Amino acid sequence: MPNLSNLRALPRVYKHSLSSLQIHVQNTKISAFGRAGNLKAARKVFDEMSERDVVSWNAILTARWKNRDLEGSKRVFDAIPERDILSWNSIITGCIENAEPEQAFEYFASMPERNIASWNAMLCGFLRYACFDKAERLFRDMPEKNVISYTAMVDGYMRRKEFKKAHELFDKMPKRNAVSWAVMVSGYVENDMFDDAKKLFDFMPQKNLVACTAMITGYCKKGMVVYARKIFGLIQDKDTVSWNAMLAGYAQNGHFEEALKLHIQMVRAGVKPDHATLISSLTACSSLALLQQGRITHAIAIKTMLNSYTPLCNALITMYSKCGSMKDSELVFCGIRCRGLVSYNTIIAAYAQHGNYLNVITFFKEMEQNGIDPDETTFLSLLSACGHVGKVKDSLKWFELMFSKYNLIPQSEHYGCIVDILSRSGELEKAFTYIKKMSNKAENAGWGSLLGACKTHSNVELGELAANNILKLDSQSSGAYVMLSNIYASAGMWGAVNKVRRLMREKGVKKLPGYSWLEIGKKVHWFMVGDVSHPEMEDIVGELHRVTSHMKLCKEVDVGLELD
Repeated sequence: MPNLSNLRALPRVYKHSLSSLQIHVQNTKISAFGRAGNLKAARKVFDEMSERDVVSWNAILTARWKNRDLEGSKRVFDAIPERDILSWNSIITGCIENAEPEQAFEYFASMPERNIASWNAMLCGFLRYACFDKAERLFRDMPEKNVISYTAMVDGYMRRKEFKKAHELFDKMPKRNAVSWAVMVSGYVENDMFDDAKKLFDFMPQKNLVACTAMITGYCKKGMVVYARKIFGLIQDKDTVSWNAMLAGYAQNGHFEEALKLHIQMVRAGVKPDHATLISSLTACSSLALLQQGRITHAIAIKTMLNSYTPLCNALITMYSKCGSMKDSELVFCGIRCRGLVSYNTIIAAYAQHGNYLNVITFFKEMEQNGIDPDETTFLSLLSACGHVGKVKDSLKWFELMFSKYNLIPQSEHYGCIVDILSRSGELEKAFTYIKKMSNKAENAGWGSLLGACKTHSNVELGELAANNILKLDSQSSGAYVMLSNIYASAGMWGAVNKVRRLMREKGVKKLPGYSWLEIGKKVHWFMVGDVSHPEMEDIVGELHRVTSHMKLCKEVDVGLELD
């Protein structure tokens, strides 16, 4: 005979299960709204719940601190009827995420019971905010450690540059995962310890994406771009970061065409670019003066809504200026909402490059009016602008103001600018006095400027001094030999000319040919000195003759007008 009492209980059990399901659905909604950044909707769902469980309270607690309402989370925590360990872990994590590690520790110390997640959350919090002594003590006191605990501590040691301790702890780990290996490899690469990174990378049982990306960066820092590309090719599922590492590597090592080709491959692979992608692409466009490709990159920035990112805007300013489109450079600059020192330095450097001294001074004054103090880079651009337009007195005035008004110490680059300006104006002895104030490493640039001026102004004595000093620093400098030879030739010292040329042969010094390029219709045309291999060379030479004749005619007309 069936148990009737059990059958009567069925509707009540079913009703209770349905209620639990409804609570679960509402809890899921609160968490989803919190993750999406819609705290108002999450609160509405929570407030309208007629019945809540501890998961409901934990969900709204987490939603609040995830949306920067830590105080609200604390109030919720205090109001929870019965807290579980997840409630405590959530409030601890919330304090850490909202830059309150000390408050996090107060909650941690008050916990009735802790699990390994509680210890790891607090450990990571201390490490994140550089409370390293507290992190070490906590790590020692942990009753149980897992791979997360060890990896966090290894990462902490790496960031403190305590590499020996990091490696020792890494070796002691009972179990390692892919993240543990990646932390070590990345740490070595970031601290320019590439050999150690490579050794560890070679021992990795499974080479993950993070470690491979770190090694790409490491190889590129060493200039070993071919090896970086090999590792890049081995990555099956490349993400934006790995593409960016290879792109940046090409751009930083002067492989600009390869960088642009890789960017095209990235787009074709359907990988969404970020600001780092576009900055590398713009660097390549700037270096090759590819205006059309630069405009395409700018269009991608607008399409992906990255065009308001200030470092990207600065890269656009540089690209347009190097491609000769200062109007576009200034338009981009004017579109920057919060212009800081770097943005002002970028537009000032752009106008300095084009020799527009008036605009350089205009933006310099605007920068000061906006309460932004200039730095060493600003003055380098000011001096460069003075050099382009031959303003010797102004350059010396700015140089003096660096330390007298702005408390900035001139670096070798600033001395180099002054030497170049004085040399070009024929004040060779004065330029020589500034060279003596430069550091040994930077002297080469100063001597180079002086040597060039000695040829222009036929100063054999200083020319010999400059060339000898350059060759002391770099015995294979073909430019120094050639320039000295030309100085001797201008002075009619043919014996000395032959001596220099013989010395070049003995030392195996060869003069590298110069080259130039220009972009026409999305195609780059390269020209080398003395090279006549271009398929349209005949037309090019004819056009050059026509332009030269036109210039001569214009000069004759100008002279005629002056005589009249």
